[in-house]
Amino acid sequence: MGRVTRTAPGPQPDPNSLRPRLPSPVLELNDGPFARRGVRLLLKRDDLIHPDLPGNKWRKLEPNLRAAAAAGDRTLLTFGGAYSNHLRATAAAGRLLGFRTIGVVRGDELAGRPLNPSLARCAADGMRLHFLDRARYRRAADPDVRAALHDRFGAFRLIPEGGSNSLAAQGCTELGRELRGVADTVAVACGTGGTLAGLAAGLGPRQRALGFPVLKGGRPHFLGRAVGELQTAAFGGPRGDWRLDDRFHCGGYARRTPELDAFADAFEDRHGLPLERSYVAKLLYGLTTLAGEGAFAPGSAVAAVITGRP
Repeated sequence: MGRVTRTAPGPQPDPNSLRPRLPSPVLELNDGPFARRGVRLLLKRDDLIHPDLPGNKWRKLEPNLRAAAAAGDRTLLTFGGAYSNHLRATAAAGRLLGFRTIGVVRGDELAGRPLNPSLARCAADGMRLHFLDRARYRRAADPDVRAALHDRFGAFRLIPEGGSNSLAAQGCTELGRELRGVADTVAVACGTGGTLAGLAAGLGPRQRALGFPVLKGGRPHFLGRAVGELQTAAFGGPRGDWRLDDRFHCGGYARRTPELDAFADAFEDRHGLPLERSYVAKLLYGLTTLAGEGAFAPGSAVAAVITGRP
């Protein structure tokens, strides 16, 4: 955690004022690839929790925002890439609740370019953007990098990349609790592992959680270790039955293949539901492939957590 910002007495940000829609609804779809195997497909519509902080972004940020407000912290600093959903959600939370926000963006080559729509949204919501070269970004946890950020920006509360820390994992346990007894398998797309860590901890004893990494490059090993470390930090040790399937990242974060696009287009045509392509489409593509492989028992139910909108 970063240094704490102390402010003069005055109204503190209150996350309750955001009025999230909880629990998020569950929708059952009659989808051919699943129905042919006798498997029920459910969509956990976490994308409907809040218009500015949808899905796992709300669940991970809310306990961090609450802790910041309780401590009197008024400046949040966090990390992300040029198209980071987490940066956009943090910037929106700052606008809505009155936090100052700083986004450390991967890639100093972006500093002299026009902002893409994602970063432009962050800036419009009041986030101060700081572009860090990729080598130093990879060392963001090092004390010298953190000290340089404090020297530049002063005191702040640090929220890690993707929002995944012990508070975030604890926040995501409610997602699992909302799905207890609803499905045999609950699946979610994974970036930094915080949602999967909490989801698995919140599910019932005969349920399993399945994570689909959306990044490539040794991610199953790294991500599996990260999930384990998050559970230890949040709950004191391993929790729940979970595993990862790394076959559906489609080349890496925000990368797409013709096969993924064809699948997403067909799914949208069948159900009239637009799919976010970096996470949600890969999740459903993976689940549909597993259903075709016979990975789910006939008569079972599979729930897909829809974490965001296009």
